[in-house]
Amino acid sequence: MSTRTVLHEADIARALTRISHEILESNRGSDDLVLLGIPTRGVTLAHRIGALIEQFGGVPVAVGALDVTMYRDDLHRNPTRAPQPTEIPAGGIDGKVVVLVDDVLFSGRSIRSALDALQAIGRPTAVRLATLVDRGHRELPIRPDFVGKNLPSSREERVNVRLAEIDGADEVTIGS
Repeated sequence: MSTRTVLHEADIARALTRISHEILESNRGSDDLVLLGIPTRGVTLAHRIGALIEQFGGVPVAVGALDVTMYRDDLHRNPTRAPQPTEIPAGGIDGKVVVLVDDVLFSGRSIRSALDALQAIGRPTAVRLATLVDRGHRELPIRPDFVGKNLPSSREERVNVRLAEIDGADEVTIGS
């Protein structure tokens, strides 16, 4: 089993800086912006992006978490998935631009679940998607608005994102 590192700590920091600038630019600032991370690592990435946007734009950005577990269409195949807390910022999402943040975009099913979960919470003005890694193999017509790295991979390969807050180090690896 061979594993190689495709993003190191500095690469991840650069990608998140770029994503943060792109979000600010496309939203024309941070007004009415809400970042919702998809557990587990998407939440950490959303907080990092929020801190960067605040640093660049000078205004705090609402950051929360959106658990999609109960909206997934594959629970029968993966019943051990434990729900995580959903934390919607105090101002809610109605009339806001919501940026969903996830670590890896693969089939698109987690994002479809996130869209269903959002619908149950409120009505944003727009929904965007930021992902650290886009590995392709989409099963649904979903594509990210903001991408850290496009990483072509085979379906058999596994992409692992490790973040210091959870795993003790920042890196993205791919292996069989």
